[in-house]
Amino acid sequence: MDRAEGAVSWLRPSPAGPRRSARKMGVVEIITEAGVARAELDGDGATARFLLALTHGAGGSVEAPDVLAVRDAALRLGGMVARVTQPYRVRGARAPGSAARQDAAWLEIVAALRELVPGVPFVQGGRSNGARVACRTAVAVGARAVIALAFPLRPPGAADAPRPTRVGELRAARASGASVLVVNGERDPFGIPDPGDADRVVIVPRETHALRGHRAEIAEAVAGWLPTVI
Repeated sequence: MDRAEGAVSWLRPSPAGPRRSARKMGVVEIITEAGVARAELDGDGATARFLLALTHGAGGSVEAPDVLAVRDAALRLGGMVARVTQPYRVRGARAPGSAARQDAAWLEIVAALRELVPGVPFVQGGRSNGARVACRTAVAVGARAVIALAFPLRPPGAADAPRPTRVGELRAARASGASVLVVNGERDPFGIPDPGDADRVVIVPRETHALRGHRAEIAEAVAGWLPTVI
C-alpha cells in the first residue's frame, strides 16, 4: 500500500536489543504519528513465504498465550512474524483511545513492516481489541487474511441487556477480499460470532475471553487454515 502523503514511518533498532532466540531476527521500533511502536520479529525474512503482523488486546501484551500460539504456527509454515506493541502500550497506557488514530498508526506500522519483506502475501491479526484493528484496516492494507483471536463481538454489559454488535467489522474485512479466521473461547462473555460472519469460526471448549489455555489447539487451527488462503 502507499503511505499517506506527509506520513512519517521509520524503522530503527530498539535500544533493548533483540532477545535471545534461534528464530528471532530482532526488535525494531517504528515511528508513527501516534508515537513509537515496537515490533518483535521472528523468522527468516530472506526465505519467508508470507508476512504476519500480530498485535495485542487493549491492555495486554504480545506475550499473550494465544498470540504466541499463532506465531508458532506461522513460523512452522515458513512465515515471518512481527508481534507489534502499539504506540499507546509503549507509552504505558492501557486504553487505545480513538479508533481512528489507532487505525492510522497501524497503517504506518504495516507499511514499514512490509518494506522488510516485500513481495510476499500479507496477513494480519490480533486478540480482542487488536482483532478489531486487524478487521477494520484489512481493506486499507490489502491483507490476504485476518486472524481474529477472542473477537469481542459485543461491548461489556449485562448479558440480558441490549448491546450493539461489532459484527460489521468482521464482515467489512471479508468484503475487502480477505479471508477471516475467528478463534473464540466457548465462555467468552463478549459473545461469539456466528459461522457466517467469518470464513471459519473456531470455538475453544471451556475457554473464556482470555484464551490462556489450549495453546496447541489454537496453533493447530491456524496451521490447518492459513495454507488454504495464502
